[in-house]
This record gives sequence, C-alpha cells and structure tokens, in this order.
Amino acid sequence: MPPPDLREPVRRLLRGHTRRWAPHSRLFLIEDRSTWVIHWEMRELAAAARRLHIRRAPPLLHPHAAGQAVFYGSQFFLLADDWIRSPHRIATAYFHGKPGTGHPEFDQLYARILQHHEHIHRLQVSHSEMEHILLETGIAPEKLHRIPIGINLDLFPPQTPETKRRARAALGIPPDAFVIGSFQKDGEGWGDGLKPKLIKGPDIFAQTLARLRHDIPSLHVLLSGPARGYLKEELRKLNIPHTHRNLKAYPDIANFYHALDAYLVASRQEGGPKAVLESMAASIPLVTTRVGQAMDLVRDGQNGYLADIEDTAALAERLLHIFRSSETLPPLLSEARKTAEAHAYPRLDPLWKTCFEGFVEAAP
Repeated sequence: MPPPDLREPVRRLLRGHTRRWAPHSRLFLIEDRSTWVIHWEMRELAAAARRLHIRRAPPLLHPHAAGQAVFYGSQFFLLADDWIRSPHRIATAYFHGKPGTGHPEFDQLYARILQHHEHIHRLQVSHSEMEHILLETGIAPEKLHRIPIGINLDLFPPQTPETKRRARAALGIPPDAFVIGSFQKDGEGWGDGLKPKLIKGPDIFAQTLARLRHDIPSLHVLLSGPARGYLKEELRKLNIPHTHRNLKAYPDIANFYHALDAYLVASRQEGGPKAVLESMAASIPLVTTRVGQAMDLVRDGQNGYLADIEDTAALAERLLHIFRSSETLPPLLSEARKTAEAHAYPRLDPLWKTCFEGFVEAAP
C-alpha cells in the first residue's frame, strides 16, 4: 500500500494503464473467500486461460479497470452489492448450495441470482443437479456452463503395493489394517471443529463405520484437513483407531491416498468433491453418496460405488464388499482411472473455450 499522499497518483497511473486495454480483452481471476479447493481450481483455470490464449490481468488492477471480464472463484461474492454496479462482465463458479435445505446463505444466494441474473454473464456449475436448480432462476441457458472440477493426473499416480507400503510406514499405520480415508473439512469454523458441518456428513460417516467395526476388526480411518474434531471424537467413542495429519501442500495428498483401501464420501451436498476424481486417479475404490459431480461421474459397481444420501446401510455394504472381495476390484479400478483421465484439466479446455466465448476475447 503506497503512502497516503501517493495513493491518488498511483490510482491515476493504474487507471491510465488499464484504459489502453481493448474492451473485454483481459480476464481477472478473483479468489473471493479463498479456500484450498478454490485456490487450486483457480490455478488450473489460469493454466486453461494460457492454453486458450486468454490474457489475464493481476487481480490488484481489478478496481482500476473497466469493461473487462471478472471470474470469481466463489459464488459468495453475490451476497454483496458491488458486482451489480460493476463496469465488467461478471462470472462465477457455483459449485454447491441448494436452496430450501436449511442453510440461509444458500437461500440468499439463490435469491440474488433470481433477482439479478441479468447482471451475470456466466455461471460455471460442476454437476447436473446444480445446473437444473440454477436454470429455474430464469437465467439464460447460454450463460450457464457445466464444467466439472477436474484432476491433475501428474499429482495422482495409481497406487501400487510398494507405494501403499511406503505410505503406511510414513504415517505409522499398520500394514494389515483396512484403511478408509476422508480428507475434507467437516467441522464448523477453523478451530477444533467440534461442531459438525452436517452438509459434509460427518455424522453419516461415523454411523456407517459403526456398522462395520465388528465385521472389519482391522478397520482404521485416515483423516486430513482442518476442523475434524467432531468426527475424531465419534471415532473414539466407537473405539475405531484413526490417524489425522494436516497437509502442508496440496500435492502431498497423493501419498495419503496411497495408504488407503477405500475412500468414503458421506456428504449431503457437494460441488465435487475433488476426492471423487482424486481417488479414481489413484486407483482407490470410491464409495460415495449421490452428491455433486459424483452423481454424474460414478457408475455404481463399474467405476465406483454409489448410495443414496444418509443411507448408512448401503454405504457400509459397499465398503464391506470392497473388504471381502478385493480380488474382484481391478476392472473397476481400471474404469475409474479411465474416468479420471477423461477429466484431466486439459481435457476440459473445450468446455472452457465455449464458456469464455462472448465473455472475454482471446489474444490474436
């Protein structure tokens, strides 16, 4: 931040610089309310823009420019009013947030689009359910683009017996344990997370494992992410051993997948989650509720396993099948890897190209 007496001259200088840009020739990527997922998605979107020859501008120039294109990484910016008066074309990712599900902020977001969709130029959704929900706002269908949360295959090589052995040794997990993974934040706030974030289903996760603890005596849970206190306490009550490690860098998560026998998504709502394609890429059997893009990407019994939301009996049955029938899994895991490969970030470039046409101009 420049000294107060220089701020106005600096603003004039920046405004003069941005006025030389042709209309809608620059893309601003704004990490509003940045989280781990949003940060990495915006990095990948920046890479896609480079491949599509779209010129990006530094976010710090955003307040000084006019008539350009702004893409927000989170829909929560809609709760403010600045975007309605923005001199730019406006777009946002809208991964999750079904109205009428007991979350006031989701109702407010939906109402904002309902009232002001003429000010929105593009909406990116990651799955079909959210696409249908947002079309009901009356927004023009050509503004709505379904583009899944992709996968960086370089970070997620398939598990092998040796990588599994090394990963467990590094984490102190017994080699003969049956390890189920969960790597997402599922507690309120950023502290211990003793209050559950029910949308993420930590109660469903615990209830599912409660059904398995006698049939799978070697059961072990590997957790990552912040605010996992509620689930950890539930696992203690059930006498199910667990290991919790926080990651320093997102790419390190691949080593955690390699320690697993299965990955469980027990959520009630999701935009992805990223774990769907991460586990598929890493050749880890996926068991998930019908949420987010899992409902579009997972074919039950073919490349993963699906169960209805809150159906703990079905979730447990599928995990028990994995435990008892591991020798039947290779064809499923092969199909899962193919699904991940089809959703590698560069494979999604044609979808982004269509989304950006008429929103931001590519460089000549």
